[in-house]
Amino acid sequence: MANVENGTRLLENDELVGVFPEGYKGVGKLFRDRYKLARFGRGGFVKMALTTGAPMIPTAIIGAEETYISLYKSDVLAKATGFPYFPISPTFPWLGLLGLIPIPTKWYIDFGTPIATDAYGADAANNLNLVSQLTNQTRNIVQQMINDRLAQRRSVLFG
Repeated sequence: MANVENGTRLLENDELVGVFPEGYKGVGKLFRDRYKLARFGRGGFVKMALTTGAPMIPTAIIGAEETYISLYKSDVLAKATGFPYFPISPTFPWLGLLGLIPIPTKWYIDFGTPIATDAYGADAANNLNLVSQLTNQTRNIVQQMINDRLAQRRSVLFG
């Protein structure tokens, strides 16, 4: 289960933990909002890093947000299915299950410079100002990485 306790336990065991701080808001964005990062939760990933002294490695993924083109989200269908959102796309639900097949896109995964946290100490995880500052810093770095990659990209399909 993805939660702070499990993530912290894994980091304490020198495991690598990948976190998507946008949460389901990130995968539920409309096509027009692709590559505009949503708010990064309440900083759970920063608290894990501060508690364990693990570095945070900003990572930007380009290509994923075009595999499904969500034009609209139906709140009625979301409630009926129990999903956090229910996307309406040019292919789904109109083509049935065939509409769930992703569009092939060229992906890039860029890794940024690690953000060190070990100098702060484990008690820093309780400092809400620091957590907020590091959360915003990480979000800004990732957004800049996304913008930089998008500026270099020639085509959604061919990179």
